[in-house]
Amino acid sequence: MAKTKDKVTDAAGTVKPYVERAIRDEELRDNIRSAYESARNVYNELMGGRGVVPLATRVATDREIQDELRSAVADLRKAADRVQGKEDHSARNSTLLLAGIALGILFNPITGPQTRKFIADRLLGGGDDFTYSGSSGNGGTKG
Repeated sequence: MAKTKDKVTDAAGTVKPYVERAIRDEELRDNIRSAYESARNVYNELMGGRGVVPLATRVATDREIQDELRSAVADLRKAADRVQGKEDHSARNSTLLLAGIALGILFNPITGPQTRKFIADRLLGGGDDFTYSGSSGNGGTKG
């Protein structure tokens, strides 16, 4: 008897963070509600005293039902990601990638000096008042 009680206690402890998140997270509830509504629409559309073959044929040919199914699956995926605490980091990752590429181009020993000169010409008006002189030790000024 103690084993069953322990199993239930362990299961409750495992589920607790997900339930708490579902209670606090409005977007998660909206995703679950939307997925349920989409699935319910598909179910109501499909069930009408039909057999399996006409039902499968309808799912395979009806674009509206396919769109509803896609919507339900997408909403369920969003809800699952929210429950698991996954977040979308695509904007951050893209920014880091672009910054890395820019730094690679600017500090590349082959293309860096020309790239920096090009940028300095564009930003500073193209005058000869300032030039970058890598390791010559003259402080970066010309004169």
